[in-house]
Amino acid sequence: MSSASDRLAADRPGVPGSVALAVGLAAAGAAFTATFRGPRPLFWQRMTLTGLGLGSLALLTSAPARRTGIRWWHVPLGLLSAGILYVTFQIGDRFARRFVPTGDRDIREIYALRTIRPKEEIAARLATIIGPAEELFWRGMIQDALMRRYGRWTGAALATMAYAGVHVTSGNFTLLGAAGVAGAHWSVLYAAGVPLGALIVSHVAWDVWIFLVQPTGEVELVALRA
Repeated sequence: MSSASDRLAADRPGVPGSVALAVGLAAAGAAFTATFRGPRPLFWQRMTLTGLGLGSLALLTSAPARRTGIRWWHVPLGLLSAGILYVTFQIGDRFARRFVPTGDRDIREIYALRTIRPKEEIAARLATIIGPAEELFWRGMIQDALMRRYGRWTGAALATMAYAGVHVTSGNFTLLGAAGVAGAHWSVLYAAGVPLGALIVSHVAWDVWIFLVQPTGEVELVALRA
């Protein structure tokens, strides 16, 4: 017998059902594991393929993702959201470096990824594929489906945990925490009604700014973890 949530999804064409949702989460787990565990020099190529795969899955299965467009007012709203998140990370950076035993090293290892490829190339990958794809998948597909099944705020919380969870395989505790904070930020905004287009602007602007333009603190890596 189908559940009420499955019937609701069936009544709304383009809303992922239970099978599509499960497949999406499994695909995300496998893709992020391959991205973080593969050869380091090819990290950005794998991350781009992950974005292409998950973004395409969202467009195939989710009407909210397919309907996404960016209007002029999404730009200032998205930039404001990115600015708030950047301030949050400035505070988090100081906390992690001071109170988390591996915080400073973890942060430096994350920023070391910016040296693998030319900055212009990384920025292009983040702006055209990785950032937009993450919002289409995590908010437009995963969170939208979870909110319809479990309610707005429970769904947002579950989507945040799923987004943070796929970063476990990075082996970087601080990255896991950072993903949880960023995921919660965008999930809360989406649950509150902020358009997906504005969240794409936010995600792209934040990625490029914090990673390539203005890191939150010292970024030189003394020695990579073996």
